[in-house]
Amino acid sequence: MGLRKLSLKVDSLASGSRAIHTVSLSFYRFQPWQARLWVLGQMGAARLILPRVPDIGFWKLCGSGTGEGFTPVPNTAVWAILATWPDEATARTRIADAPVFRRWRARATESWTVFLQTTSARGAWSGRNPFPPQADTPAGPLAALTRATVKPRIALKFWKRVPSISKVIGADPNVAFKIGIGEVPWMQQVTFSIWPSAAAMAEFARRPDGPHAQAIDAVREGHWFREELYARFRILGDAGSWHGASPLDRLKGLT
Repeated sequence: MGLRKLSLKVDSLASGSRAIHTVSLSFYRFQPWQARLWVLGQMGAARLILPRVPDIGFWKLCGSGTGEGFTPVPNTAVWAILATWPDEATARTRIADAPVFRRWRARATESWTVFLQTTSARGAWSGRNPFPPQADTPAGPLAALTRATVKPRIALKFWKRVPSISKVIGADPNVAFKIGIGEVPWMQQVTFSIWPSAAAMAEFARRPDGPHAQAIDAVREGHWFREELYARFRILGDAGSWHGASPLDRLKGLT
């Protein structure tokens, strides 16, 4: 079975047909200026609509930075919706059929959604952990998400670190997808990346002389974040495309 429809045996988690808590992360690219103005307005309008989508749990609307999102300069073309659902089937159905998601796809030049199952999560997002772990860390591909609220007095130091980390991630041959998004520009940031294995991701993160390790040390020593969350996910599958293809296709050539 292809990567776009990764199978998952529910009975390996528990007896019976226990529902699998699913996280969806949907990305949208808006090119014409009219579409960009429209989605900017959605930052207010969609906040009223999303809570009424059946079965939706935790959700967030996010913008992005220029390039791959790891800059303080806003990118008015790329936006994202993160949501949680009781199971994958429900997630796919609601994202395909719910009016708010259909309107975003109709206006977007391109859209891509990845479906995830939490394997580990620690910390808090808006005062709680919205990603209850459901399975062990997979032997194969996985996704990583970090979210932090940066203390205002630390923001300049934080953004001085980010470009060097982004450059190293981009040069890593093992990263299949990466993007930086955020709820509030400069202050509330999210990084999301997809890797072929936990070992590949750990090798990047733990390089002792790399900018990522140095930034983590600075964060811990300086207490840069008011709130932070770190989560890993099993990749269930995806829908749509990004830059004309599924980012999961890149995993086929990675080890």
